[in-house]
Amino acid sequence: MATELAPGLIHHPGFLDATARARLAAEIAAILETAPPVTPRMPRTGKPFSVRMSNAGPLGWVSDVAGYRYQPDHPETGRPWPAMPPTALAAWAVLANCPVPPEACLINLYAPGSRMGLHQDRDEADLSAPVLSLSLGAAALFRYGGLSRADPTRSIRLQAGDALVIGGPSRLIYHGIDRLYPAGDLLAETADLGFLPPGGRCNLTLRRVTEPAPPWR
Repeated sequence: MATELAPGLIHHPGFLDATARARLAAEIAAILETAPPVTPRMPRTGKPFSVRMSNAGPLGWVSDVAGYRYQPDHPETGRPWPAMPPTALAAWAVLANCPVPPEACLINLYAPGSRMGLHQDRDEADLSAPVLSLSLGAAALFRYGGLSRADPTRSIRLQAGDALVIGGPSRLIYHGIDRLYPAGDLLAETADLGFLPPGGRCNLTLRRVTEPAPPWR
């Protein structure tokens, strides 16, 4: 059953069943063959992220010393990003309540010990569309707050198969991943993903980047 954690922030636990998770994992593995993961770096400082990333769709999010941005090609190979995974697109159609398709599917790959600091997803021109998050692999502690970094935060556990819609009044909330949980009974599923080490996690975030042309505007 879906839970509204805050206005526009909707948690759908177990949205992807075992069959859908396996199908999505196979789709991601094929994408990573064409668009291998890279280690993003912080703007200006060049400090590496602890999470490796790739993308699918017309646009992909990248970060390096030049800044955060979306671009149509892989930063190392120069090749266009692969098509979005069909299973993720199907989830967008059901959950996003958005009349236009996503343009970017960011693939975050967490090894044990990786985390993602509190941040806003604000590099998109179209902030009316939500961000849709899909989780595979190990469970993670997801922390979310308000529109200011100083706002109080709360946390929930995201499990494999969970979906999270970040939209409406919550579209620009600060959020992040504090830690991964030990794999435990998810070890076999995580190992079977192939592109993750045991105890790792894969998170997809689907985003609309540009403002849609009429009649949607």
